[in-house]
Amino acid sequence: MIKFDNVTKKYPNGHEALKNSSFSIDAGEMVFLTGHSGAGKTTLLKLIGALEIASFGHIEINQHKLESLNPRKIPKFRRNIGIVLQNPHLIADQTVYENIALPLIIEGYHKHEIGKRVRASLDKVGLLSKEHFLPEELSTGEQQRIGLARAVVNKPDLLLADEPTGNLDPDLSREIMHLFKDFNSVGTTVLIATPDVKLIAEFNCRVLHIENGNLVENTHA
Repeated sequence: MIKFDNVTKKYPNGHEALKNSSFSIDAGEMVFLTGHSGAGKTTLLKLIGALEIASFGHIEINQHKLESLNPRKIPKFRRNIGIVLQNPHLIADQTVYENIALPLIIEGYHKHEIGKRVRASLDKVGLLSKEHFLPEELSTGEQQRIGLARAVVNKPDLLLADEPTGNLDPDLSREIMHLFKDFNSVGTTVLIATPDVKLIAEFNCRVLHIENGNLVENTHA
């Protein structure tokens, strides 16, 4: 599913955000990515999602070799990747339903199929009753659940999350992590970047640890 072979990401200012890193994640795995702020976690996720291009090395995602991927095919490639951020960036003047439906509308899905998928995603995150609410009417935890529902509405093979519980209290953080585990249990590959070592210790998952751009650990929590 994911394979990094001696990957380096160097920015024009000379900063190496990721240095000669190699690892692999099998299809259906749930893996945590840890490290301090600025260690390289976000860069690694961006490389997987083809939001950044590696300076050196080889990256293969779901049998796609990213260094040889035609730029025009990147949008299609990203359809199989769901992304959850610390701030879900919901559109304030659109309802929960409309926020989740947006990726499907962009891809040209039929109205009936959009409704079916949006409500299925809402049901999975426990917020089916909130489809007509505006984002400002939701709690922070509910907004993050909506961000997760939007990320999985396309039924992606791979789900990436960049510190998805960073704005949540411990109980809500645990609930969100268990939702990721639920999606993983039905076959979705999940990679979550988080500094919350205490929380991930509750899950029997592999942990990749980055320190100053170097991948220094590859263990179980």
